[in-house]
Amino acid sequence: MKDLKNAGKFYWHYLKRYWLTFLTVFVLLGFATYFSVKAPTYMGKAIQQLAEYLGKWMNPMTRKAASFDAFNHTMVIFVLLYLGNAATMLISSLLLSQVSGKSTGTMRIGLFRKMQRMQVSYFDQHSDGDILARYTSDLDNIFNAMNQALFEIIMSIAQFIGIVIMMFNQNVELAWVTMASTPVALILSAIVIQQAGRSVDRQQDDIGALNGYINEQITGQKIIITNGLQADSIKGFEGYNQRVRQSALRGQIWSGILNPLLQGLSLLNTAIVIFFGSWLVLHGSLSQAAGLGLVVVFVQYAQQYYQPITSLTSLYNMIQLAITGARRINEVREQPDEVDPADGKTLDGLKSKILLDDVHFSYLPGKEILHGVNIEVDKGEMVALVGPTGSGKTTVMNLLNRFYDVDSGAITFDGTDVREFKLDELRRHVGIVLQDPQLFSGTIADNIKFGKPDATDDEMIDAAKQANIHDFIMSLEEGYQTPISDENSIFSAGQKQLMSIARTIITNPNLLILDEATSNVDTVTEAKIQKAMDNVIQGRTSFVIAHRLKTILNADKIVVLKDGDIIEQGTHQQLLAEDGFYAELYHNQMVFD
Repeated sequence: MKDLKNAGKFYWHYLKRYWLTFLTVFVLLGFATYFSVKAPTYMGKAIQQLAEYLGKWMNPMTRKAASFDAFNHTMVIFVLLYLGNAATMLISSLLLSQVSGKSTGTMRIGLFRKMQRMQVSYFDQHSDGDILARYTSDLDNIFNAMNQALFEIIMSIAQFIGIVIMMFNQNVELAWVTMASTPVALILSAIVIQQAGRSVDRQQDDIGALNGYINEQITGQKIIITNGLQADSIKGFEGYNQRVRQSALRGQIWSGILNPLLQGLSLLNTAIVIFFGSWLVLHGSLSQAAGLGLVVVFVQYAQQYYQPITSLTSLYNMIQLAITGARRINEVREQPDEVDPADGKTLDGLKSKILLDDVHFSYLPGKEILHGVNIEVDKGEMVALVGPTGSGKTTVMNLLNRFYDVDSGAITFDGTDVREFKLDELRRHVGIVLQDPQLFSGTIADNIKFGKPDATDDEMIDAAKQANIHDFIMSLEEGYQTPISDENSIFSAGQKQLMSIARTIITNPNLLILDEATSNVDTVTEAKIQKAMDNVIQGRTSFVIAHRLKTILNADKIVVLKDGDIIEQGTHQQLLAEDGFYAELYHNQMVFD
């Protein structure tokens, strides 16, 4: 019930702007319902007139008075009613299809815009495949439901109300007989729908998990092949696929029960109506001709009475998928945005120093990652963070750029807490070069100018030269206009990293963060990247994460982290003299290098 209520709010948010279209559809469907429920009365009337005509024609005394005119006139009205019903339903269907197309397009845009405002923690906690499933599978389910089910729902409700009104208008006793089995149908439907809803909900979550696994395996396919893990990959896939198959099967079974169950009740109901209607004709006050016409009318109503219920239940699986899709997209919409202070301060460069003052932080409550970290960095200094995996190095980087906020303590730029700056202002002055560089579809020029689209060509070329990638670009036939993509890139891992450095240089940041920038390249490429890093670091305040200690020997300060605590701090020579943890790391690397 909660999911249904939330789904209602979700759809109202996107559909309320189309109120005029819906009003038009309701009016048209009102006519369509009238035509539909009125037509059986003319069929009954035509049967009655046909019976009266045959009665007169078979009697020699009244044969001359027998006329087919009344029957023909009634049949013309009967046909026109069904034609009117078809025309109004067609127009209504076209209008609702237009609404469903526009609204799901708005949903997709809204979802994408929301993801640009969300906190990084959401993307850290959800797989790419699960996020992608919300754009594809869930939105497709919503579109299908709105394009097909929405019209059926509105039409079925209108038709049901119209049939009930017409039945009581024709004959109260037969109306109650027709409706007598309704409680049984509703109870059985409620039981089946509850079970089906759980299964469909689980199915979509399992599909999201499967997509996440597939995305992970595709991304790491080279590693899988290199290590001969294809069989293990398939085995893992089969596990996820089995869960999707089982949940989908349960959902289909429960959803599939409804339609035949209600069809059976409809046939039983029709038989009861025929029996009771015949009894009224034989023992009631109706003439045989009028009684026969009434029974025909109520046989039509008995079949139509269950048709809206059957239509709704046959669409249940589609409706439930749409409700689940709304829930999953609503989960994204309800995620908190990044907190931008209402009266955020501007940041006009770094004038003095950056200070991490007694910083405590945890990704999950009760599992603290940083335990009172204190780091002071003067303007223009290069600080290197070293330590074993899981020591908190990357976490410090995340906090500096406000991907996350500290639990306690503070990070200040020139004495001002980073939480007091406008996010755009803060990040405009912070440049990041990640361990795994990301290229975007477009040209080389587009990628270098990505952080500064209005940069001139001279600025772009200067940045590429500082990053030691200009000569390679000029060796290409189309130079800076060479089209590239991350999936089909002409760049090696090292060249991608140089591109990433060029992209950072062009933004001219005051604070530079380099996260394992040389970890995935050979020694020759490492030398090029190191030279590019030296160019970009020069004159800037910088934080550098490095496993290869020889890349940070000239750092003004080296901070050694272990299990979220700073255990050593100083220059390379000072730390070697202390002969502690850093010295051990350094000597071990020198042996292997």
